[in-house]
Formats: sequence, structure tokens, C-alpha cells
Amino acid sequence: MKLTEDIYYVGVNDHKIDLFEGQYVVPNGMAYNSYVIMDEKIAIMDTVDIHFTNEWLDKLAQVFNGRTPDYLIVQHMEPDHSANILNLLMKYPETTIVGNANTFKMIDQFFDINLDMKRMVVKNEGVLDLGTHQLSFVFAPMVHWPEVMMTYDAKDKVLFSADGFGKFGANDVEEEWDCEARRYFFGIIGKYGAQVQTLLKKIAHLDIAIIASLHGPVLTDNMEHYLHLYNIWSNYEVENEGVVIAYTSIYGHTKQAVDLLVDKLIEKGCPKVSVHDLARDDMAEAVEDAFRYDRLVLATTTYNGDVFPFMKTFIEHLIERNYQNRSVAYIENGSWAPQAMKVMKGMLEECKNISETEHHVTIRSAMKSDTKEAIEQLADELCNKKGNITNKEVPTSAKGFICKICGYVYEGDQLPSDFICPLCKHDASYFEPMK
Repeated sequence: MKLTEDIYYVGVNDHKIDLFEGQYVVPNGMAYNSYVIMDEKIAIMDTVDIHFTNEWLDKLAQVFNGRTPDYLIVQHMEPDHSANILNLLMKYPETTIVGNANTFKMIDQFFDINLDMKRMVVKNEGVLDLGTHQLSFVFAPMVHWPEVMMTYDAKDKVLFSADGFGKFGANDVEEEWDCEARRYFFGIIGKYGAQVQTLLKKIAHLDIAIIASLHGPVLTDNMEHYLHLYNIWSNYEVENEGVVIAYTSIYGHTKQAVDLLVDKLIEKGCPKVSVHDLARDDMAEAVEDAFRYDRLVLATTTYNGDVFPFMKTFIEHLIERNYQNRSVAYIENGSWAPQAMKVMKGMLEECKNISETEHHVTIRSAMKSDTKEAIEQLADELCNKKGNITNKEVPTSAKGFICKICGYVYEGDQLPSDFICPLCKHDASYFEPMK
């Protein structure tokens, strides 16, 4: 498939995979994308998963039409993209591997590479000349590994975006980009919102006509839409108004309370109600919705003096991904010593800008008239309480210092000499000014 006159798609679709990265349900499979730029010099953009070696090499040979590649640009070392580096070199031994210093550290960790392998170590904003195509490199550490870099082709205005702007799902399945890209973002990249913001600042000046990710479809129109959503997601801002109810229930009484609350919210005209049974539904979908909408209800039982395990896991997912800027309400159930609400509140103390509803619900074993009255009050409050939908503009400039190891951003005009990176623990000498 041609993207432009000189750029070809040589990726593959995987419909045998059931869990991506061992945890994310992918009912429509996955795409592992790879690209070829045909010019005076030939460059391959990344490889594919090891299960598709022959299919990928056959596609390459068809595009090459008797020529041999000059470069393999390795933007991301995760095995679903880098697994065929050795197989490529076995067939085309004169190929030069292009990457940054962190790339080659990982190559040497993953593979036993012949020391004669041709290597080209590039720097941030470095340029590779293919002839008519000038490729510039945009380092994107921790989006979502430390070695990640993106590549911009000035001739055809293509941003090869590594895992950025990717989504779950194979490319031979028609589905909306937003939903599975959102679930992908918060599942895989969501922890690194600050690093994504840094990236958006770096690429703000580029004239982008095509985004070619390593997962999902090639994006060829409405660039503003994708950049806008990435800005919202990485700022942890609210995307839409609505109430998300995440619950667990052992004997059905907590579920009855949730069902009643759903009925009341719909009756009162709540714009969107999304319900997730954390023990049975895809938890990644629940996490996605929690970040999409402005109000969250956590409903669960006290369990061993703590909180039910699936709820604890769900909240841990939120905390790990920097959940913030939302309103939260609680429904707890406990037959003799309800503790769930206390535990959940304590866990969410780590999160920024979380406001709690005035009304909460405590069920003692089963719903009674007082429980129903409390649910009515909570529904009234939820329908009138809205989170903060800011939808900030995409960043246009960068200011501060960035860690060359992990991509942590220190905002300010001066970096303290004794500063220690809170992510990777390297000292100030590993930071450089953001450009």
C-alpha cells in the first residue's frame, strides 16, 4: 500500500492475539506497522512482531523490486516492533541500523549482535538525507519507553510517530479511532502525560499531513482532531460530561444500589451514564471511561476489613495513570463494620484535584428505605455537579529542562544543581534545556 509516491506501508495484521502486552483484550486484533521510504537511499521504519517475519520480508522484497535497503530506523525497541532486526540483517547484511544511544543499549540487551553491524547513532533533531527525503528525528523518551524517537519527513510531511497516536485493533477492521485509541493511550501511555505534553511542544511547529503510527491506521486528515485529543488526554482533562459507575458486588445488593442509581440518573437527564462491573467487564474500558468523563462513582463492599480486590486494582490503575480533575462519589456495603469508603478515600488522596460529592451511600447488608433515599440525594447531586472541562489548546512552545534518560520535564528557567530526577533518579547532569 502506498502512503505517498515514495512511502509504502509494509505492516501486518494479527488476529491470533488475545491479550496485547499480556493484559489488554483486543477483540479486533492488532496491527504492527512498518514503512519503507524509496529514495536514492532506502529506509525501513521499524520491523514487526516475530510471528510475521516471512510475511514482512516478502512485502519488503516486493517494494524493493530488486534493490536493497540502506537503513533500518529503529524508533522503538519493544519486541512487537524490533523482533526482526536480526532477520533483516541476515537477508540484507549491509543495512545500517539507525537509532539513538538508548536504542543501541537495548539492541545489545535483546540480541547477540555481530560487532560488524553497521550502526548510526543519531541525536535529537539530527537529520538523515535519503536524497529527496530529509528525515529529522524527534526524541520522545517515555512515550512510552526511554529510547522512543519519532521521525519527520519534510518532503511528504509525514510524522512517523512510534507508538504515539496508535490504537488497538487490526487495520483490516473498520472501527472508530477515538475509542480504541483512548483505551490504548490510558492503558499504555497514560502514566506519562508530562512526556506527551513535551512531545506536543516539540512537534507543534511541524507541518504534519500524515501521522504514521506503529499501531492502527495511517491518519491522513483532520490532524487537529488527533492532536487535540492527545492534548486533553495528556493533560488529564475532562473530555465529555457524564457519570461513570465502577462497581463490585458479591451477593447482588451493591449491584441493586447501582441499578437504582442508574435509573435515577437517567430519569433526571444525566447526559451519559457508563456502568462497569469490575469483576466481569474489561477493566481497561473502565479506566478509559474514568478518564473520559467528569464524574465517577465507586461502589463496592468491605472485604477483610479493606476493599474488594477488583475495586482496589481499579483504583490502583487510576492512581498509576495520574487520575485527577474529577468528582468522585462513594457507595459502600458492609454488614458489621463498613470500611470500603474510608479505604477508597485514602487511596485517592494521592490524586490531584479530586472533589468529593457531599452525599455518599452506606448499605448495611441490603438496601432499605434509607438507602434508597440516600441514592436519590446522590443522583440529584451528581446530575448538578460537573467536572472541569477545560480543553486547553495544544502547547506551542517548550520551556524548562528534560531528562535525557527518562524524559521527565522540570519546568523553570533554572535547573537546581542538586536536582535529582524523581523518575529515574539521575542527577542534574543528565538534563538538557528543552528546545
